[in-house]
Amino acid sequence: MKLENLAGILVFAVLVIMHGCAAPQPSPDLLAPTEAQMKIRSVQTRSFEIKDRQLAIRGVIAALQDLGFIIERANEPLGLVTAARFAEPNFYDVVGVTVTVRSEADGRMMIRANAIYNNKPIEDPKVYQNFFATLERSLFVTKS
Repeated sequence: MKLENLAGILVFAVLVIMHGCAAPQPSPDLLAPTEAQMKIRSVQTRSFEIKDRQLAIRGVIAALQDLGFIIERANEPLGLVTAARFAEPNFYDVVGVTVTVRSEADGRMMIRANAIYNNKPIEDPKVYQNFFATLERSLFVTKS
């Protein structure tokens, strides 16, 4: 082989190796919400006419317990409740839920539930509708 060909092959090999070592650059919209994320967020979130955040958190805890969840953590200053339960019919599958309670400007509470099944997000709107229906009953009883 000629020295020129060998040098060309060597330069090409070095360029290929250097390109392979370059760190991938994340796209600028990596953390931008997608349409699907916005849709599921609207299903996961409800606003309630309740002014007392502590009362709202108690209602969330009661609703989760009514649904068979075991409360893992409740942090009133952060407005955060996490809970889990074994899923039927297998009882070795796990459903986890995180609920956030946030004050709104007009004396209402924004409550968002985020559920997972075996570490996969639950996107079925019916699951969240059931939770919020139970929460409404719980808040009604808690207010009384």
